[in-house]
Amino acid sequence: MNLNLTRKKKLKNYALQLLTNKATYALALAMFSTNVEAQKKPLDLTVFDEWQAIGMKELSNNGNWVAYQVDAQESDNSLNFYGLKTDKNFNFHRGEQGTFTSDSKFAIFKIRPFYKDLKLVRIKKKKENEIAKDSIGILNLTTNKVEKLPNIKSFKVPKKGGSFLAYLLEKEEVKKDKSDTTKIAQKSSSKGKKDKKDKPLELVLRNLISGQKKSFKNVMNYEFSENGKQLIFSTKPEKKDSLDKTKYGVFIVNTSNFIQKQLVDTIGEFKQFAFDDSANKLAFVGSTDDEKKENKNYFLYYSAIPSQQDVKKTDLVGLRKDWFVSENEQPKFSKNENFLFFGTAPKLAEKDTTLIADDHAKVDIWTYKDDFIQPQQLKNVERENKRSYLAVLDLKSQKFTQLANFDMNVVKILNEGDSDYALGISDNLYRLSSTWDATRRKDYYIINIKTGERQLLVKGLAGDVETSPNGKYIVYFNEETALWSSYNILTKETKVLNKKLKVKFYDEENDSPTLASAYGIAYFTDNDNTVLIKDRYDIWEFDLEGNNKPENVTNGFGRKNKITFSLKQQNEDIKTLNREIPIFLGAFNNQNKQSGIYKTIIAKSKNPEYVIMSDTWGTQNSAKALNADEYIYTKESFQNSPDVYVTTNFVDEKKISSINPQQKEYSWGKGELVNWKTYSGKDATGVVYKPENFDPNKKYPVIVYFYEKLSDNLNRYQAPAPTPSRINHTFFVSNDYIVFTPDISYTIGHPGKSAEDYINSGVDALKKNSWINGKKIAIQGQSWGGYQVAHLITATNMYAAAWTGAPVVNMTSAYGGIRWGTGMSRQFQYEQTQSRIGKTLWDAPELYIENSPLFNMPKVETPVVIMHNDEDGAVPWYQGIEMFMALRRLGKPAWLLNYNGDDHNLKNRANKNDIQRRQQQFFDHFLKDKPAPKWMKEGVPATMKGIDWGFDLEK
Repeated sequence: MNLNLTRKKKLKNYALQLLTNKATYALALAMFSTNVEAQKKPLDLTVFDEWQAIGMKELSNNGNWVAYQVDAQESDNSLNFYGLKTDKNFNFHRGEQGTFTSDSKFAIFKIRPFYKDLKLVRIKKKKENEIAKDSIGILNLTTNKVEKLPNIKSFKVPKKGGSFLAYLLEKEEVKKDKSDTTKIAQKSSSKGKKDKKDKPLELVLRNLISGQKKSFKNVMNYEFSENGKQLIFSTKPEKKDSLDKTKYGVFIVNTSNFIQKQLVDTIGEFKQFAFDDSANKLAFVGSTDDEKKENKNYFLYYSAIPSQQDVKKTDLVGLRKDWFVSENEQPKFSKNENFLFFGTAPKLAEKDTTLIADDHAKVDIWTYKDDFIQPQQLKNVERENKRSYLAVLDLKSQKFTQLANFDMNVVKILNEGDSDYALGISDNLYRLSSTWDATRRKDYYIINIKTGERQLLVKGLAGDVETSPNGKYIVYFNEETALWSSYNILTKETKVLNKKLKVKFYDEENDSPTLASAYGIAYFTDNDNTVLIKDRYDIWEFDLEGNNKPENVTNGFGRKNKITFSLKQQNEDIKTLNREIPIFLGAFNNQNKQSGIYKTIIAKSKNPEYVIMSDTWGTQNSAKALNADEYIYTKESFQNSPDVYVTTNFVDEKKISSINPQQKEYSWGKGELVNWKTYSGKDATGVVYKPENFDPNKKYPVIVYFYEKLSDNLNRYQAPAPTPSRINHTFFVSNDYIVFTPDISYTIGHPGKSAEDYINSGVDALKKNSWINGKKIAIQGQSWGGYQVAHLITATNMYAAAWTGAPVVNMTSAYGGIRWGTGMSRQFQYEQTQSRIGKTLWDAPELYIENSPLFNMPKVETPVVIMHNDEDGAVPWYQGIEMFMALRRLGKPAWLLNYNGDDHNLKNRANKNDIQRRQQQFFDHFLKDKPAPKWMKEGVPATMKGIDWGFDLEK
């Protein structure tokens, strides 16, 4: 029987009985409405899959159209194009990756196969040629007509040039006769490298306005010039017997008339195409080596357009022996077209393919002088094999200069290549110490790109380095001195910018035994005369020559009102800001956690003008249309899922999307800021999340969740979703729990006791409320939060249950371990970063023992679930094993979940669903006195693995 429906019918009948007069009728309707509202359902495990989120969002360059993607967790996505002037909305089921042509006349997008079909392909592990192919859609924004094209591998449009489109067509697989066993056998046995490579396909070029179209066969790689005037592509034979070289090589097409010209008439591999801004010059890399050769030799090809001769490889006089042009870096022209930058690399060692695997050893050799330890080297083998070293060709003199090399492998060009100088970066001297030193020091050099001469700028710098857009200045922050400096590349003068200011430009709340990082640069102003730098709250303007005193652009208003102002890059093409015109500032109130917008003029340095502040999140993270004063952003709160908004002034906004209408059917909740004093007398802040139908006369169970500081998330939406091992606040609040998230600050050397001070004191303060069931409080944490859970249950028995994910419980054994996800040593983490010990194991063994819960496991009385997975790339999973084995030996109630092959935070959707269910059962049992599931009472023996998951509840 549907009890809710029966109750609604009774309420309706009661309302009808009261129709004798208008007053009682109004009263009846009010009662009916209120009770129907009360029938909202709690969230359950079945709701997750269809819950939506906003994906990509973008404005057309003219600001007239909005594109936004709606992503579902386990279903098809959709793509919307909305006309701001016409109010027309076009929704495309399974649409993704929408983009506008630069003239804002067309929108192009992918149409993915059905999610259920793709999932089925993954489950059945079908081959690539059995997977459904993508399509693309073309929306004419003038006529509103839509064209859909099937079987598209990829598409491209010019970044700044009209309405052109190029796309590669997938080949339709020919179904073979099942009786042809020979062909089937050949197909199944072909496991070579060649089959995995891309094969030549048909390329189609279209002028979307005129309708002109042209196809090109056997294309491998293709690229537009930025202005859309040229399309370049390479071809190669599909079959070995197709050796007519005049049909293959590199071709260029003039998009104004679709005339095609062959540039290279040699069969080979040609890619990484690049044009200068005016599309008068082009460059690419290519190799004519045999396709089967493992390590091909690549060369640089360069030409002016139009060229009367075939494009030949460029002779690079001075290139080191056994070095070649890198296939992994796209060449880049300077804006003034005087220089061509490209990558070079040493030839890779050839493997002896005649060796039999079982006849030689497989061994990693660790040495104490290695720059990086072996696991880190092995993790980065592919990246290092693809590493390229920047070089430059002077197009006037044809002089080649190698800029980067082994001892300085990072070089950044300045002013988009128009500067005669570049910035060189080297960490060679600090690689060995990076195992334990988290400051990541580097040496910085100024390089003359014409001669390759290097001049040391700053040695062993720990801090941030930025280059001004016109390449005249290097601006850097020294974490050791807490000073910002500017360096004039031409005059070679250094000016300290903030030496006389008392305000801190580094993290004021840094509670780790490492150098505090800077709040960073906000923007440079027009002509690179000044730079805008942030302190904790305000934005300052500094004269890069140091001649004028610094000005607080926000006039100290931010610090006075505890509002943090930000200035996000509005569009990648906007390099500097005009000091004389109004600009919008993002704003975040650190006290009440409101977000919003203020307005100011940099040159005036007055109090910013209030625009809007609210209990929402997202407004401050806006993006601007390139050629219009139109801004796009999402806005959300704990109660309202993110939606897309557009505005010109942030006051008159237009809501574009409306996702998750089903939410109104479910009970939700609300977050409230709370404050208290810790045991040590420190001010503390946290958030209490209460159910939507909160009743102060009830007693609620509580789950306490923590990491470090979470209160800034007060107004962030948390979609119902299966957990990767944290807790989903929304889900548990909807199911009549209170969720409490206390902020934590740390005393160096004593992270465990710091957690006690903040978390336990916060819980004690919370328990003073009559609506808290003080005997039904649990704690939950993942990773660093998991460590704190493990510590707390050794320090107190005040919690009814605990859940810890991927915890470190023995800092003495974990100290020498490896973070397998990166191959890095764990030492730096304990000495300088999150673990906050501040000393080595042998300098302070007592601190490592104090902060290792393992040594205090006999004190544990709290039932605890440990999740630790055998492919955890961050915390060695033997830490979870050490905890479980200790508790098991001591006869303490403990369970260990190991999701086979999964990571630190669960990635597999099925595993997330599983842990979500177990987590709810665990907390329901200990906090709501519900029956325990079989997996807790009896366990699941290995013989029943994959047969019985143990979810059945005891009777």
